[in-house]
Amino acid sequence: MAQKILIVDDEKSIVTLLNYNIEKAGYQTDVAYDGLEAVKKCEANEYDLIVLDLMLPEMDGMEVCKHLRTNKIETPILMLTAKDDEFDKVLGLELGADDYLTKPFSPKEVIARIKAILRRTQKSTPTNFQSIRIGEITIFPERYEAELNGNTIVFTRKEFELLNYLALNKGKVISRDQLLSGVWDYDFVGDTRIVDVHISHLREKIEPNSKKPIYIKTVRGLGYKLEEPSQ
Repeated sequence: MAQKILIVDDEKSIVTLLNYNIEKAGYQTDVAYDGLEAVKKCEANEYDLIVLDLMLPEMDGMEVCKHLRTNKIETPILMLTAKDDEFDKVLGLELGADDYLTKPFSPKEVIARIKAILRRTQKSTPTNFQSIRIGEITIFPERYEAELNGNTIVFTRKEFELLNYLALNKGKVISRDQLLSGVWDYDFVGDTRIVDVHISHLREKIEPNSKKPIYIKTVRGLGYKLEEPSQ
């Protein structure tokens, strides 16, 4: 059965364009024209991915994203924004969006991002169910959970995948482009700010002091590495 994608945008011309190209690429589609309708549809149906515009009536894309993640709906989200505003992009990622595109965009680029996200989602099911212990952090791949000092840490799906990827490569310096390839499954050089935002969020959740990290270290000019904290 074809994977099903929900398109959420209040501009009918954009919906028509997306609907045509996404169906042409072999996916099923459903549409919503405002944020409230999108939330109701996501609560009543299962989708493989949501293409979500930022500026929506009733409830904007940020609110939709926050509501879904708060209610444990982890459907991957590709956020669309007409704003060339770094704050909006960063906030969208922090609220749980998996990726974003700035309007105007080409249909080919949208399809490429959709395929990358879905490919990564399919591949992200852990095959190694053994827990990983680093310092006071214990990672449980099969449950998509981690504990810090015995307390469960709440992550978005992408935050967990990033943490797990770093843990599987403990002690190794991983470049931003490698993380884009390994975690986001981009086979091209993407926007590495996506990586930086998620690293920042991970640090807020696992580091005693996010400004002086003891787990996720920045290796200037190269990338990041996860390591055992020094005694």
